[in-house]
Amino acid sequence: MTKTARLLRELVALPSVNPAFLPPGDPRTGEHRVADCLAAMASQAGMDVEFQKISSERANLLVTLSPSGKVQRRILLAPHLDTVPSANPEQMVPRLKQGRLYGRGACDTKGSVAAMFLAMQAMATARRRPKHTEIVFAGLVDEESGQAGSRALAASGIKADLAIVGEPTLLEVVTAHKGDIWLRIQTHGKAAHGACPDQGRNAVHAMARVVDALETEYAAQLRQRTHPLLGHATVNVGRIVGGTQPNIVPDLCEIAIDRRTLPGETDAGVRREIQTLLRGRGLKVTLSNRKTGTCLPLETNPRLALVQELLRAAGRSQSRGVHYFCDASVLALGGIPSVVFGPGNIAQAHTSDEWISLVELDKAARILTRFLQVMP
Repeated sequence: MTKTARLLRELVALPSVNPAFLPPGDPRTGEHRVADCLAAMASQAGMDVEFQKISSERANLLVTLSPSGKVQRRILLAPHLDTVPSANPEQMVPRLKQGRLYGRGACDTKGSVAAMFLAMQAMATARRRPKHTEIVFAGLVDEESGQAGSRALAASGIKADLAIVGEPTLLEVVTAHKGDIWLRIQTHGKAAHGACPDQGRNAVHAMARVVDALETEYAAQLRQRTHPLLGHATVNVGRIVGGTQPNIVPDLCEIAIDRRTLPGETDAGVRREIQTLLRGRGLKVTLSNRKTGTCLPLETNPRLALVQELLRAAGRSQSRGVHYFCDASVLALGGIPSVVFGPGNIAQAHTSDEWISLVELDKAARILTRFLQVMP
């Protein structure tokens, strides 16, 4: 087993479930076990270790490899340490089978953590480290929920010439991803006895018309709005709640929608166009954001010199786009040119039998090491 595979096996065995998804006090929650493991390894390799406090129990791990000379450039390696939970208890125990490592977080995104950390460690122990390039490994918390880790790091004012955000991209260099807006829409009616429905106003019926408008007319409009790397914007009605029991005309109904955005779209613009569409159909609604924190799309210029250097290291001729949202746009919004890169397939993320290819894992570590080795 390679060094990268051994580290990944150790990390998967350390539960780091985002606390947003489990009851308070659950022993599987929190990123601290993974962070402490990596911090100890970093200290042994002579790298500087710092914890950036996010809350009373959570902190980003910042590991810095200083250059031998004056700092003229900074590269940020930024995977997240948290995972979603699993109903399968076997996922908490790493398993090797037919060239794959199975376990929660193997793909999303402890594979990226292992590859990035060991690439940086290789630079720390190499005979020649970069003379003018500082390398910072930022193990971020809370990507799977509110992105508190990346938001705090960006707000701290940290500067970098490039951030490589670890996510499963099949080793493609990703320079664009969609944004994500969660919206809440409510329709209001008038309650009445189910035996006399004509005396009330049915909020569920009104919402049925709203859902139809979103899933047909609005979705068709979005298919006309495309991006060369991301395709078209989308809308999904993912949840509906209305009424209390069959013999009462419901006076309130609520839906939650997921709206994936393209570069150039904004929260305010999306809310405005939905309101306009529904008003045009004679539908009165209350619309609000369901999730705090802006989740803007990412679009980084693929012609940037460092992006081109990473593409060369990865053996790729052009960058790609992905449909999911991640920490990259948060860091980009903070002024750091950002890309997404890592081993694994997003199709394996959050699944009941998550796995990653060990061949791809080792290749990711080699690509990142090759990239860092050419830094001045």
